[in-house]
Amino acid sequence: KLVQNFTVLENIILGAEDGALLRPSLAKARKTLKHLAEEYELDVDPDALIEELSVGHQQRVEILKALYRQADILILDEPTGVLTPAEADHLFRILANLKAQGKTIILITHKLREIMEATDTVSVMRRGEMTATVKTAETSPEELAELMVGRKVLLHVPKGPANPGKTVLQIRDLRITDRDGVERVKGVNLTIRAGEILGIAGVAGNGQSQLLEVLGGFADAKVSGSVQVNGDEIDLTGKHSNGQTRRARGISHVPEDRHHLGLILDFAAWENIAFGYHNAPEYQKNALLMDNAAIVADTVGKMERFDVRPPNPQLPAKSFSGGNQQKIVLARAIARNPELLLVGQPTRGVDIGAIEFIHRRIVELRDAGKAVLLVSVELDEIMSLSDRIAVMFDGRIMGERLPAETNERELGLLMAGVAQNGEAA
Repeated sequence: KLVQNFTVLENIILGAEDGALLRPSLAKARKTLKHLAEEYELDVDPDALIEELSVGHQQRVEILKALYRQADILILDEPTGVLTPAEADHLFRILANLKAQGKTIILITHKLREIMEATDTVSVMRRGEMTATVKTAETSPEELAELMVGRKVLLHVPKGPANPGKTVLQIRDLRITDRDGVERVKGVNLTIRAGEILGIAGVAGNGQSQLLEVLGGFADAKVSGSVQVNGDEIDLTGKHSNGQTRRARGISHVPEDRHHLGLILDFAAWENIAFGYHNAPEYQKNALLMDNAAIVADTVGKMERFDVRPPNPQLPAKSFSGGNQQKIVLARAIARNPELLLVGQPTRGVDIGAIEFIHRRIVELRDAGKAVLLVSVELDEIMSLSDRIAVMFDGRIMGERLPAETNERELGLLMAGVAQNGEAA
């Protein structure tokens, strides 16, 4: 809710001006802002343009706006979704300080670790109803997960060690420039082998989305570099650079935004299952017509295998919950037994029960000898699913790590652009 080309000070007073003349309001706000910054550890340059600030600092401005208006209640909805671990830790120190000053804070989040560390009481919602309210000190992540889903849930991904095989995806010096002329991916080099999951960690907006789009074959961008699948070069810029040819090469794609890129919400589930695969032989009645009955029957089988509820192929996609919509997208991609699965934010907006199911399916694909490229802003997800982790910052790979040999602090520094020697990238 910030105006990007306004200063911090201008955003603070926006809608709360004292009169027609801005100068007195700005002077008053500057003085108040200095006091608030000192009292609540919300240091931010009042003359900085919002567009020049990190997301973490922009979030501080949002809190300062509320405090400037003398708010006693702060409601934060998924506040750490685009923060590095270090920025998230600082945010929670700020919230603890606000609580100590007598402010009431309502934190809406699906991250159980944050709930356990930052709250005093927890109310759990399931299907629009409050199922429980408990003191945080008297509960556990496992109990909260069960209250959220209605059954016991595994919070850790059960998977054995990877058995990497041949190289499936080889990326060399990949550069991507968007329509505005901004270089989003800057000389990326990556390798993924059969039977392993490579996770890409990073704060949203550091080139991961553009990387997935180019590999999936539907990016509207200027691209250079080399991408090979099973040793064969794929077309990055020509007439064969599209999703259809990617799928023909054994590449399946689960896009980050299921509503805009993964589904047509007004279309039935069986129609969504067929998208991109409508030319498959089993879907053809003859040279001119698709066999809709065959597609519906196939969708019923996929819904059963991927536990889509309700298992009704005639329902429009918009009638399913977010978790079940995601299962439809995954069923379409994974059931084709791809050589390479590109999956972006696989559990965004998904309940804990569906998260557990989705993680199992991804690991099963890896164990079947397939290569998986996973992009997620959820560091817990990256750490638990990945066999190797590459960290992206400002379009570059800051480094690669093995999950067993790193931790959230080290990954957080890389996500913030701090290289191993402590120097900023």
